[in-house]
This record gives sequence, C-alpha cells and structure tokens, in this order.
Amino acid sequence: MSRALMPNLLTPQDLEPNWKWEGRLPAWGHTSVDFERRIDHDRLRRYRLARTRQALQNSPAGTLLLFDVNNIRYVSATKIGEWERDKMCRFCLLTGDDSPYVWDFGSAAMHHKKFSDWLEPDHCLAGVVGMRGTIPPEFGLMRKYAKQIAGLIRDAGMADMPVGVDYAETAMFHALQEEGLHVVDGQQIMLAAREIKNWDEIQLLTQAASMVDGVYHMIYEELKPGVRENDIVALSNKMLYEMGSDDVEAINAISGERCNPHPHNFTDRYFRPGDQAFFDILQSYQGYRTCYYRTFNIGRATPAQNDAYVKAREWIDASIAMIKPGVSTDKVAEVWPKAEEFGFPNEDAAFGLQFGHGLGLALHERPIISRAVSLDHPMEIQTGMVFALETYCPAADGYSAARIEEEVVVTETGCEVISLFPAEDLPIANRY
Repeated sequence: MSRALMPNLLTPQDLEPNWKWEGRLPAWGHTSVDFERRIDHDRLRRYRLARTRQALQNSPAGTLLLFDVNNIRYVSATKIGEWERDKMCRFCLLTGDDSPYVWDFGSAAMHHKKFSDWLEPDHCLAGVVGMRGTIPPEFGLMRKYAKQIAGLIRDAGMADMPVGVDYAETAMFHALQEEGLHVVDGQQIMLAAREIKNWDEIQLLTQAASMVDGVYHMIYEELKPGVRENDIVALSNKMLYEMGSDDVEAINAISGERCNPHPHNFTDRYFRPGDQAFFDILQSYQGYRTCYYRTFNIGRATPAQNDAYVKAREWIDASIAMIKPGVSTDKVAEVWPKAEEFGFPNEDAAFGLQFGHGLGLALHERPIISRAVSLDHPMEIQTGMVFALETYCPAADGYSAARIEEEVVVTETGCEVISLFPAEDLPIANRY
C-alpha cells in the first residue's frame, strides 16, 4: 500500500511546502514525463493531509466530519462527477490517529478500493445520507451513519472532544447530537489548513491559469458584431474541456449596457460596435480553480470607456504592489476606492467589485480582501497564499464599465502574477 495517506507514516517533512522561488513560476505540460519533475501527486496528498492534521491539532476539536466536496478531496484525494457538488451525499471522517474514512456514492467506494491505493481499503465505504432532503430523515439513514460515525470516534479515543463539521443537512446535525457528539464549526479548521499552498498546488494553479490565457486569446479573436455573449461562453467551455478542464464552473459574459451595474451572468445579447465587454472564467484543472477577468472593447472605444479601464488598472496595480508576506489585508483594501466613490451607496452594495479572494480547490478560500470585512477584521498575508485581486470601474457614460482580475502567488519577497493575458491597456478586438 502507498504510504501517501497513512497517518502513522506521515513525517514532519510532509508539512514542507517545497517552494522553489528562483526564476519564473513554471506552467508545465499536463502529462507526466520521465525527463521533467512536474506534479508529485503523492507529495501533494501527504502535504494536504499533514496540513489538515496540523490544523486539527491547533483547534479545540478532535475530529473532522466533512461534507464539503472540496474538503473531502483535500483530505482524501477522492473525487467523483461534478453533479455531486451540491448534493451533500458524500462524507469523510478524520479522527484521532486514524487515516481518512470516505463514504461514497455506491460503486464509487468500490472504485476507490481498487484504484486509490493511498486509502485503506476498509476505510472506503458505500453510504449516502439525505441528498438535500430527497431521502427523508425518517428513513433512518442519518441516524444509521451518525451512530457509525460516533462509534469510530469513540474507538479513536476522541469521544470527549468536539467534532468539527464543515456543513451538513439540518437533520444530520440533529442525528449527530443525538449520538452525544458536540458539533463545532469545522469549516474554519479546513480553511486554515488550505490557505497555504505547496509547490504542487501552486503548479496546478499556474497550469489552470495558463489554460485561461489561451481562452482569452480566442475570445479576443472572436469578439465582433453578430456574436452573442452565450456564443463566447459556449466556445470557451468547448476549448477548456478540450484542454483538460475538469469543471467549467461558470463563465460571466457581460457587454454594452449590461456592464453597469455588474449582473454576474451571461445572456444571448449580441455584441455591438463600440461595446465594452468583460468576462470571468471560473474553471478547474485537477480541482484547482481560476477566477480571471478581462475587459475588451469591440472595434473601438470612447474616452469614457478608456478612462474607466485606466482607473480599474490603477486600482489593481496599487493592490498588487501591496502584496508581500506580513502585510495585513486591511492595508490592501485601503488602496481601493470607497463604495460611494464609484457609484454605490455602501460597501455591502459594492461587495465583490473591489475584491480579493483565495484560490485553491474552491473558488473562494482565505484570504478574503474587501473594504466590507477587511478594515475591521484583517488577516496577515503569508508566503504560499494564492489569491485573485479584482477591480471594477463604471464609465462616465452611465452604462459601460471595466473589470480586471489578476491571480497572484505570494512569494518570500512579494508576489508573482500568473494570469498573463495582456491587460496593461484596454484591448480592442477587431479594431475598425
């Protein structure tokens, strides 16, 4: 059996992130080869479990019970189809010194036993609870698994310590409490574990960003009148899946008079000459996410549209310049304009427009950077964090707007931008 996720075989070395900051961050090819050291998946699995155990030891809890599929993947390195993302049908237990237990959807558990040799075979179990209530609690599945989970926790000697649960159906919380378990917030424990990326995670995030570089070049070539927002979304999905994306979570495509206020969606609107248009590509490669905006104009741009773009660029450059280890997130948020200065009544109404958020197996990890939360609750920026910074500026014409987002890796001395499609100046697609 592989030693990858056997807790008694984890060593202090498994907590080492193995960063290599000399030179540019690599974006390797996506296959394994014998002549380059690319992604070390065993090292990745051991690092993630070691980080989770460290975060658990630093918390009041003795056990983690996980229903969030990002946390399940982080701890157990298991994944099934994206259809399960919102079903709450899979769960994972980490308790005491035991290796992870995974309850998976029917035959998926059998697949793990056969092909996931970093897991103990008898810890790969078939099971399902409520599937968002479609299996009613009175059927007894939640009570059944709560009893099994409580037994494993007792066997591990953790019965007197709280159980950290990330999220679950309400009836599952009740079933756990009926078994005498003291449930606390496990999501904060997991986010603490996940906020520092090792070298393999950083390489996967860089590979994911390099895929979006290519999609934006395609968009730049395709933007013209007669094409719709949803056409660009379709072409982008096709290209990303052909490149190896395992989940295109969403693509925002917003143009013309839809730019202000930002609607966070796409429609069947046709692009028109002189439109300002911005896009966000949210996709994952081997689970690791992108969030990467770019703005274009179609054929030509007005002074008002150019001015909006220049301001959005200045705001994002100011925030990138602040990023280095030891800086607190309130100092980053302070360089962005107040909500009232760009047309919004308060910071809640402008939330997510001047924004920073961690990237990893989830789209939103730590740190979160926003004037709405960071000024009063700052976090320290640390080496190995990876996050996106995004800005938004409405144009003086009342309907156009510019939106820019850059993904950054925090190094020992500052940060490196890994979203590389050119955005220093406003790109004009198919210029007249």
